[in-house]
Formats: sequence, structure tokens, C-alpha cells
Amino acid sequence: MKIAIGADHGGFRLKDEIIKVIKELGHEVMDFGCTCGDSVDYPDYALPVCEQVVSGKADRGILICGTGIGMSIAANKIKGIRCALVHDVFSAKATREHNDTNVLAMGERVIGPGLAAEIVRVWLTTEFSNEPRHVNRIQKVQALEEKQS
Repeated sequence: MKIAIGADHGGFRLKDEIIKVIKELGHEVMDFGCTCGDSVDYPDYALPVCEQVVSGKADRGILICGTGIGMSIAANKIKGIRCALVHDVFSAKATREHNDTNVLAMGERVIGPGLAAEIVRVWLTTEFSNEPRHVNRIQKVQALEEKQS
């Protein structure tokens, strides 16, 4: 898989650790920054990652900021993105199985690199269940998105 990743100043250190995990799993990484602790705006990094996912140039995306909240809000404004803010392994698995999320958001100031690595491993290796009840719910979310766009 191709994984697009981006972070703001609050998440760039964790991004570098997660890139290692993605590569260890045999996936290709598309890194959209940032690369230092200078203050930047998270929407500027969420947008290019999500554009890669929506266009099909990336299979999934990962966004990291201080809490993950800002990144997840920005990502979910983009048509075609289903971004989940995740800080535990159970939610990482559930959001793939039930919600078919295509973008993962995490917070560097909330979780450490060990837990983040395990979340990414589970999220990248869990497939969507394709159960009719989950498919129906995703279709309803997409209908809401269409209605509002």
C-alpha cells in the first residue's frame, strides 16, 4: 500500500517514528511534512494527505498533531474522507472493520511512540468487514456528505 502521512509541529516527531513502522510493514510512504517544531497550521498538512487518498494516489493516510483533534476535524471536511481520531488499539481495529476509515489521526502529546506504532500496525492490517449493516451505515454517511456538498 501507499500511505500518505503528514503532521504539524505538534506531531512531526511521532510522524518520523510512524514512517519507520510503515516501512517495516513493507508499505510505501508519501511524506507531506512538516519536519520541525516551528509553528505551522494543521489544515495545510491535512489537505495534501487527504487529496492523495481521495485521488487514489495513496491507499490510506495518517495525520498527526498535538492531540489529533485538529487534524481529524480538517480531514473530515474533505469529501470522500473518513478519518478517525484513535488513541487505543481497539478503536484502531474497530474503525477499520466497521467504518472503513481511510485516514487515521493521532496525537503526539496524547500517546507515546510504542502505542502509536501498535495502533498503526493494527489499522494498516485490519480490513473492512463488508458486513451489510456496516456497508449500509457508510452509505448513509456518504449520503449526508453528498447532501451537504
